[in-house]
Amino acid sequence: MERTLRAGRLATFAYFVLNGFLMGMWIVHIPAVEDRAGIGHAVLGWLLLLLGAGAFVGMQIVGPLTDRLGARTVVPVSAGVCAAALVLPGLATNVWALGAALLALGFGNGCLDVSMNAHAVQVERGYARPVMSAFHATFSIGGVLAALVGARTLSWGWSPAATLGAVALLGVAAAAAAAPALLRPELARAPGAPDDRAGNRRGTPRRIWVLAALALMLMLCEGVANDWSVLHLRDVLDAPAATAALAYGAFATAMTVGRLLADRVAARFGPVAILRYGATVAAVGLTAAALSPWTPLALAGWTVFGAGLSGCIPQLFSAAGHADRDAAGANVSRVAGLGYLGMLAGPAVIGPLTHLMPLNLTFFLPVAFCAVAACTAGILRAPARDGEPVTHP
Repeated sequence: MERTLRAGRLATFAYFVLNGFLMGMWIVHIPAVEDRAGIGHAVLGWLLLLLGAGAFVGMQIVGPLTDRLGARTVVPVSAGVCAAALVLPGLATNVWALGAALLALGFGNGCLDVSMNAHAVQVERGYARPVMSAFHATFSIGGVLAALVGARTLSWGWSPAATLGAVALLGVAAAAAAAPALLRPELARAPGAPDDRAGNRRGTPRRIWVLAALALMLMLCEGVANDWSVLHLRDVLDAPAATAALAYGAFATAMTVGRLLADRVAARFGPVAILRYGATVAAVGLTAAALSPWTPLALAGWTVFGAGLSGCIPQLFSAAGHADRDAAGANVSRVAGLGYLGMLAGPAVIGPLTHLMPLNLTFFLPVAFCAVAACTAGILRAPARDGEPVTHP
């Protein structure tokens, strides 16, 4: 049993790395794809909404499907679809083809996102201790690998179609290779735990929607760092372009390191503490960055912001998955779906606010969201069921 769980955990790591690598390869090739399709930045911005729409639809479809067919079946298929769809943007030569390609890629990404998180919940249930945050950290590691590989292939003059096609083939092969190690549903629980598949569902829907609302707010905060941290240093603090780029690098590094450490902290102090104090630290970090007149302090603020946020989202996904064993996929899809919308909403919300106030002052909206998350962290506190991780105050 222990060997089976370990193999399932390693397979889950593989799918998270694969997902981060596939989406990272798309991001690295955005400028080349844009040139090939003959479109400008404004049109690309609208087309990226199709990527998000496809992901949202995929999440809502595959969540219940995972509950019905099992993650062992759905995860490899979703990974194969996501990998195969990666080549499509590289082949697009006009706006219509690129729009369809991004819709398909987003759909595959959404399917893989929810199904692999549902399987991660099964693994965590089997270990009976927090392991979710490390999976999310390996997604970020996949993105770093994509940046390194993409930079090398671009320097060799490879076309987007050639590079993305090769990565698609490797992705399909990796998805198939990792599939046999995924857990069977009957093994996805702690040794000695009863197979209580009926569960107590009373009150779950309201709790799931609260978790989803928190995911929306916190992933909007993450989206703000992704989209505006570099511009903040460049436009507000007049930092050189090379220095400004360090803002996102500091945030992303802190997020990755924090997620690698968060499981141990959650095992000792509980997920409520991770969300409560993590969101509080994030609010302090972003406040420091927003008010700082000095570039070094702003960089430190973005770093603290990333460290604070790092463990929050995995706790929400984990809580949603453990709320009801038979509806884990559907519950994760609700939380992930609204969270994804929050990340996409970052530019749409912050952009218009910059017409009313300086960019750094708009950051107090995500600060407020972090404060709400800290105050409502008790939503993660639920009666423990046999074989599931115990929550703490």
